[in-house]
Amino acid sequence: MKFTLHFWGLFCCLYALSKNIYARPDTVSVGALFTFNSTIGRAAKIAISAAVNDINKDSSILPGTNLVVEMQDSNCSGFVGIVQALQFMEKDTVAIIGPQSSVIAHVISHVANELQVPMLSFGATDPTLTSLQFPFLVRTTRSDHFQMAAVADLVDYYGWKQVTAIFMDDDYGRNGIASLGDELVKRRAKILFKAAVRPGAKKSEMASVLIRVALMESRVVILHANPDSGLALLSLARNLGMTSSGYVWIATDWLSSFLDSSPRLDSGLLSTMQGFLTLRQHTENTRRKRMLASKWSALVKKDSVDDQFLINSYGFYTYDTVWILAYALDAFFSSGGNISFSNDTKLHEVGAGGLQLNAMTVFDGGRLLLERIHQVNFTGATGPVKFDTDGNLIRPAYDIINIVGSGLRPVGYWSNYSGLSTSSPETLYMKPAKRVRGDQKLHTVIWPGETTVKPRGWVFPNNGIELKIGIPNRASYRQFVSADNNTGTVRGFCIDVFLAAANLLPYPVPFKFIPFGNGSQNPSYPELINSIVTNDFDAVAGDIAIVTNRTRVVDFTQPYVESGLVVLTSVKKQSSSGWAFLQPFTIKMWCVTGLFFLVIGTVVWLLEHRINDDFRGPPVKQVITVFWFSFSTLFFAHREDTRSTLGRFVIIIWLFVVLIIQSSYTASLTSILTVQQLISPITGIDSLIASDEPIGFQVGSFAESYLVNELGVSRYRLKALGSPDEYKQALELGAGNGGVTAIVDERPYVEIFLLQHPKFAVVGSEFTKSGWGFAFPRDSPLAVDLSTSILALSENGDLQRIHDKWLANDAAVSMSQNNELESDRLQVYSFSGLFLICGVACLVTLAIHAGILVHKYCEQQRQVSAEGSSRSSRSSFQAFLSFADRREMDTRIASKDKAAGGDHSVGAASSSSASTAASC
Repeated sequence: MKFTLHFWGLFCCLYALSKNIYARPDTVSVGALFTFNSTIGRAAKIAISAAVNDINKDSSILPGTNLVVEMQDSNCSGFVGIVQALQFMEKDTVAIIGPQSSVIAHVISHVANELQVPMLSFGATDPTLTSLQFPFLVRTTRSDHFQMAAVADLVDYYGWKQVTAIFMDDDYGRNGIASLGDELVKRRAKILFKAAVRPGAKKSEMASVLIRVALMESRVVILHANPDSGLALLSLARNLGMTSSGYVWIATDWLSSFLDSSPRLDSGLLSTMQGFLTLRQHTENTRRKRMLASKWSALVKKDSVDDQFLINSYGFYTYDTVWILAYALDAFFSSGGNISFSNDTKLHEVGAGGLQLNAMTVFDGGRLLLERIHQVNFTGATGPVKFDTDGNLIRPAYDIINIVGSGLRPVGYWSNYSGLSTSSPETLYMKPAKRVRGDQKLHTVIWPGETTVKPRGWVFPNNGIELKIGIPNRASYRQFVSADNNTGTVRGFCIDVFLAAANLLPYPVPFKFIPFGNGSQNPSYPELINSIVTNDFDAVAGDIAIVTNRTRVVDFTQPYVESGLVVLTSVKKQSSSGWAFLQPFTIKMWCVTGLFFLVIGTVVWLLEHRINDDFRGPPVKQVITVFWFSFSTLFFAHREDTRSTLGRFVIIIWLFVVLIIQSSYTASLTSILTVQQLISPITGIDSLIASDEPIGFQVGSFAESYLVNELGVSRYRLKALGSPDEYKQALELGAGNGGVTAIVDERPYVEIFLLQHPKFAVVGSEFTKSGWGFAFPRDSPLAVDLSTSILALSENGDLQRIHDKWLANDAAVSMSQNNELESDRLQVYSFSGLFLICGVACLVTLAIHAGILVHKYCEQQRQVSAEGSSRSSRSSFQAFLSFADRREMDTRIASKDKAAGGDHSVGAASSSSASTAASC
């Protein structure tokens, strides 16, 4: 019975299997559309044939079905490609491998959508060919969206902010460069100039485009073309001197595909590309890749091709494309899919005319086959083959190639998982994702000119156009910058600094100064800065403060002057008071110092009391001794001798502390008595804000917006002042007479004002820190180079010499003399280290002294117990205090007294013996 059941089960399985195999067609026709005689097409033709042959030999896939691929040569013609695609649609083709061209893909994708025939393109990299718009177009290669992200990461890695893009003016070129522009914007870079080349352009047209590129300031060139046009452009670029040192050329993967396919490279062509960077679609070292590469030469010979060529990355992707379709067809038939076609009713509604539109039918199983294509998952010649939710192959990655010598030199990899790295992407996918800028790295690149020094990537444009440099036409403080409206002469400290820095640039920069403002009053500096944003000026030179809101819209050079806001006010002279001797110390400092005098006196008394007669006597005398001894150390006039080692140790440390305190007190008191004191009701910015008095500011200065927006000062309290004379008049009038209580202005202006009007002074400290710099558009390379020049001026002393020429040397001295209204008083914190050392020394010596005292007391108690003496009725503590108060001779006195006592005893004994003898 059991055997019968097994037999019938096996029979049913075999029957079902035979029915399934029988349901599959004997042959499946697939079309292939590409250009045979192209870099990609030559490799694709061999790869398709090899893949079809391997699939038909593999019994595990499409069993009982023979895959047939009919290849058509579009011959680089978009029109021919469209016609051939329509011909495939008439032949009941279930799928099309191709097209190779993005231009053809854009057109026939609409037809594929209508007739539901999947197209698997191994060469259409246009990033706008998305699965949302063209669901039946399956891209089996990498989208240029990822390639342009890799290029943008390269640009960002080397710190370039502007690039020039040369591209073919078709869907492939335009859309690829548009994607590059989007990626660069994310990294705060941009395409400075887009140079479009017409497909099929003559050399004269290409040369014209390259000449315009050479006139641009950017020296980073991105070349996105096809091999024929790209090589022609490079040859012309070499003749124009555009491949020499200083240039950066980054070619997309068209160049690596061409070089990988060429078994013998022309030396002249290679010399043109020395130092170039190019990208290559990354392919993992899989078993299928090794097998295909090992038999490639035999496949090329078998195809009867005269010219030998090697496989490139597109060849591997084409090979996987055929396998993708084979796996999808196998799954399609396994799930009950059937190849059948039906007429499209929409075509019948259209007047056919002479066109045979009725022959074009809809593939009924197209949607099911498309689903199976998106579900494939296997390891091919390129690596893992699987589609994400957007219809793109997973793990996009590129090799970064440096063309050096006679070959290609890999310098790193890019993947959308980890960015730029020197490790292969497949190893990084096993680690957590990490896109930190500091972790991005590549091997050393050899640039054009055979140098490893990174090119600056920018030069001043050689187009004969002068830079328009805006300068503030000031009415006051014209030492800094001024313009003569009649002669057009521009002069001043800021102008000389700009000219000196520009002369240090490694390239000539033609420019002209354009005054901003009428000269009768100071111009609005926010409007002057905004003129860069509106392209009215190419830069601004002058006394331009570097503040936060300005850095959001422009870039500044390295500051050439330190600046900051200060408070200027009227002050009165004040004579030193009769109690000036108390001012050097704060109250807390006086208290702590006095306390330490008493502590030291007490500690020394405890250490010397048992052995030193100077510290013994009646209680009143001992208290007086402690006070006298401690305070007499201030003048090093103490008469009491210290006999104990611990006492001398404490005194040495204390005398050092007294010396430091005494010297500091003397210096501070001398300053108080000799420096003229100034008083003002305003002591700084905080008291000024709290006073609710009117405040002056310079016309055009950022001080107004800072006081209102940052410090919350009401506008009605602010008064605009245009010149030093107005400063003086407003301060002298005061708040009650229509003037101001104080003026908030930048330090360089105040220094000049104080030279002419010393009766005023700066109160408090500088409450903002900034500087003056030259303003340029965002990401301007000229700002970086000019910053380097300013640093050079500072190092070689020229900046100081320019300062001395225009601004008085004693301006800073005047500022510093009036900067503080009162001398800083000495704080406890300044001497905390000394007090700590002294306190620790006292505690340690007291602990040692107490330990010795306890030890001696215990020894005495043991002797008393051994002699059997009667115990005292006093408590142990009282006995210890009595012992501690008892006088003890120190070692030196004790030894002398012992010797004298010994002689006295001998004498007494002799006398006693004599007396005894006499009496006897």
